Amino acid sequence: MQFLVFALTYPIIWLLSLLPMRVLYMISDFFYFLFYYIIGYRKEVVLENLKLAFPEKELSELKSIRKKFFRHFTDIFVESIKAFTISKKEISKRYVYKNPELINDLHKRGKSIAFVGAHQANWEWSISIPLFVDIQCFGAYTRIGNKYFDKTVKDSRMKFGFIGYKTTETIKSMAKNFDNNVQGLYLLLSDQSPQVHKTHYWSEFMGVKVPIHTGAEMLAKKFDMAVVNYSIKKIKRGYFEVTFETITETPRDFEDYKVTDKYLAITERNIHAQPEYYLWSHKRFKHRDKVPKEWQ
Repeated sequence: MQFLVFALTYPIIWLLSLLPMRVLYMISDFFYFLFYYIIGYRKEVVLENLKLAFPEKELSELKSIRKKFFRHFTDIFVESIKAFTISKKEISKRYVYKNPELINDLHKRGKSIAFVGAHQANWEWSISIPLFVDIQCFGAYTRIGNKYFDKTVKDSRMKFGFIGYKTTETIKSMAKNFDNNVQGLYLLLSDQSPQVHKTHYWSEFMGVKVPIHTGAEMLAKKFDMAVVNYSIKKIKRGYFEVTFETITETPRDFEDYKVTDKYLAITERNIHAQPEYYLWSHKRFKHRDKVPKEWQ
């Protein structure tokens, strides 16, 4: 059954990925109209998130941001499809890294890197990072139930040089590399909501007290890695710029959660700059009413 589902659907996805971006954006426009005006997919979730994040804004402005978000949201959908077959030449033209020398300098000085970012603009095309830096790049992946899709998606995300490891084996994989003196850049998206029972830290994100992922900071301290944030700016439809920013080269010098706080501040700054391009469709603030007394 798994193979049948794969055989029936993947050829369609692959053929779509071969289409020029201008055609894919026409498809995106259709899905935007469908999701926003007909289905109303998560419109209330997005508006509620925006109300919590921007209490100072008028309802009319929040609805305008919501509308722009959904236009961007369906673009991300087709851009993710394009990632299956996008060439090095095209992704290099559309996804520009402004200062890769920052990464390469850390590599020359013997540092491994905890590479943190957020679901802002287009994070899917960050698969191209290995094309522009000298250090080996590693990324965790969560297995897909369909083993055929799992292999295909994994191969697609690693076609430009990423080396994958299972999310459940993150620490084990890092430890093996450090034991063998292998420097690495480890991609860690850290802005989504963790499970409450696994939460060690609560803090304000966009003015709302929520549980915070601290795994990147924990790993950086454990393996003495530099912590570098990557910020993605959408220039225009289909074109992005990525800027690297060092949070710290010495994470062990910081009190617990201070590195995480610096990451959150950068993420908030980027959201305020382009609020319509953040992933508002997920329930980032769903645990705001469950704050333990010690974190209130």
